Amino acid sequence: MLFTTFLKDNNGFMRCYRKGRRVNGEGLCAYFYPNNSPYNRLGITAGKKLGNAVTRNRIKRIIRAAYRICEQEIPMGYDIVFVGTQGIQSKTSCEAEEFIRKKLVKSIKITFEKGFWDENKRKK
Repeated sequence: MLFTTFLKDNNGFMRCYRKGRRVNGEGLCAYFYPNNSPYNRLGITAGKKLGNAVTRNRIKRIIRAAYRICEQEIPMGYDIVFVGTQGIQSKTSCEAEEFIRKKLVKSIKITFEKGFWDENKRKK
């Protein structure tokens, strides 16, 4: 991945969950939060309720492949955490790409335009 590193520490994941914005889709959920850097950081989780280790790793591969294809369309400077939810076992990477393009990118651009992360606007 050209413009992305991996999010490995628990603090980064928890910051996205608590302070970030959430986008839901069928079988996939994404959290994003600005990281004030010139690159994105990507985290992917799949809980034990989704299946055994083989199934969870397949889910992660599907999400990673979809992200890799859509990477240039996603604005830079965000921590992005994808969470696999029930129903993703039957999805393909094309459907995950569609979620990223239609929902995630659109939501990131809207929150940026509305100035959600701007501290001066939030205090008023």
